[in-house]
Amino acid sequence: MNRREALFSLSSIVATLTVAPKLRAEELHNVPLETQLNADHTPQPAWEKGYQVLTDENDRKTLTAIFDRLIPADKLGPSASEAGCIEFVDSQLAGDYGSGAALYLEGPMNPQNEAAIMGSPQFLSTPRERYLTGLKALHRWSQAHLNKPFFELESTQIDAFLTEMEKGKVDLGGDINSQALFELMLQNAREGYLADPVYGGNKNMVGWKMIGFPGARYDYRPYIDRRNENLQLIPVSLIPDN
Repeated sequence: MNRREALFSLSSIVATLTVAPKLRAEELHNVPLETQLNADHTPQPAWEKGYQVLTDENDRKTLTAIFDRLIPADKLGPSASEAGCIEFVDSQLAGDYGSGAALYLEGPMNPQNEAAIMGSPQFLSTPRERYLTGLKALHRWSQAHLNKPFFELESTQIDAFLTEMEKGKVDLGGDINSQALFELMLQNAREGYLADPVYGGNKNMVGWKMIGFPGARYDYRPYIDRRNENLQLIPVSLIPDN
């Protein structure tokens, strides 16, 4: 599948969605109500807050090395890190996803229930804890077995390691499930590459352009009946000026 290139500027498409930055409270009395509401509710890009969870540079470099082997740069598009997937993961880990707000994180641990009911491993730690613990374990493993940081390994070494990790054959110590950690990172890399750019990944909508997804458009009614047709729609993000 060929990567789609933008045909013209997106500015005219989203001009009506673009609003000024959020105004200070004392300035709002001279601003129309509609503008006030827009200023208060305009989606703010996740990466504007900076790193909130992956504050350790070694953790970020290790995750970058892994993500860029899961989704490497090629003729179809940029790598995972180039597309903002590290920023995406950090912003997600800083919120409800990272804290496991929607997960059951209480005991007891019952392997039989995992297989019969959940269909996946049960965890008592949050995704945020799993990432931070796992990334540090990866760093220690690489130093102990290969005498260098994980992010300094050759691409072939990382590929071989991830292949074994996917099979659950890597012992990272403690109670870390290496196979589950691999699956978590792979899933999040995919999500970051294809999520709306407002969440930190899919920079410049490169993932959407690659697969031909038109994005967060307000109305698709003009296109509902146009089946099996390349509409060549320029993607639109929730970020007003994208």
